[in-house]
Amino acid sequence: MSKKTNDLALHEKDTGSSEVQIAILTKKIENLSKHFKKFKKDKHSNVGLLRAVNKRKKLLDYLKRNNADSYKNLLSKLNLRK
Repeated sequence: MSKKTNDLALHEKDTGSSEVQIAILTKKIENLSKHFKKFKKDKHSNVGLLRAVNKRKKLLDYLKRNNADSYKNLLSKLNLRK
């Protein structure tokens, strides 16, 4: 896990909490975005990017509904919404 993911984890082996899943998806989205700068015609990976973005959006909506403080903390740590 990356440093940002470790900061958000509830315990040492946490990979299932919404915060950690969002951090993992954010890293995946960043990597795929870099990939598309080189390979503009890679349509197959584009599907994976769209799925990751949609899943992250759903998790963010869930977190916003159920734990607003954690949601605000997560947005600031991952620099998602400005």
